[in-house]
Amino acid sequence: MQVTITAVGPDHRGLADPIVHFVTGAGANIHEIQMYDRDSERLFAMLMRIEWTAGTIADLRREMADIGRQRGLQVRVWSRDEHARPPRLAICTTYRAEPPLAILRAVRDRRLKAEVAVMAGNRNACRSLAEQFDVPWLSIGDDHGNPDYSRLERAIDELDIDYVILARYMRVLPAELCWKFAGGRIINLHHGLLPSFPGFRPYEDAFQHHMLCFGATVHFIVPELDAGNQIIYQAAFSVPPGTSLAEVKRLGETDHEPHCLLEGIRRVVDREAELHFHRVVRRSH
Repeated sequence: MQVTITAVGPDHRGLADPIVHFVTGAGANIHEIQMYDRDSERLFAMLMRIEWTAGTIADLRREMADIGRQRGLQVRVWSRDEHARPPRLAICTTYRAEPPLAILRAVRDRRLKAEVAVMAGNRNACRSLAEQFDVPWLSIGDDHGNPDYSRLERAIDELDIDYVILARYMRVLPAELCWKFAGGRIINLHHGLLPSFPGFRPYEDAFQHHMLCFGATVHFIVPELDAGNQIIYQAAFSVPPGTSLAEVKRLGETDHEPHCLLEGIRRVVDREAELHFHRVVRRSH
């Protein structure tokens, strides 16, 4: 069974050793290991992807929790194969309702084999949408939209979330949160074609370059790396010369982006794409 282990905490020596020694001593095969050390924040983080055959995931999780307590680390153990149920999603939103609406409708109509366990927002613009589909709503923003990521983190753990979907969530996640749920568990919709048009205004940037082709990109989030090899799905649409920026944005936001996001999530949910060494790979069946 493929298992992802992440460990995050204050940086000091020897943090990875007990985790590595335990899993190898139990006979696990390590497929991937990455470590991150940011001196300015004194933050240590590790990602390990292993093949676990020495017991249950619950057994491994208990051992990792013990190591975490001894070393002052937050250790998480996650596997898509732990449960027979469909994967559980957390949808993060800010203002736009079209992307989360596409997910909710696809789940309702069984076109997407997943369950929406919670919707979270740093603004309350999509709260009524969550209520319409009888999905729990979690407000993580203050009156100015500043997010409290500790609330989101607790919800992901308590609700057994498999994938966090940033559905036009207009905030940059802190690197520490990205590491805690690393390994292909955070999926982002970017409303532009990467890598050509990153940032918060990709429609405007492409329009200023006199482009006639616009698009959207669905990619895994990885800390401190721009989306490149993390692209799950990308699609473009063309407009005739003379099309206004307002019309370009209308076409992209109301129709193109939601369809693009849905296809990206479907590829992950259906196990067609995974993240290995910060690269999207086709899963071998």
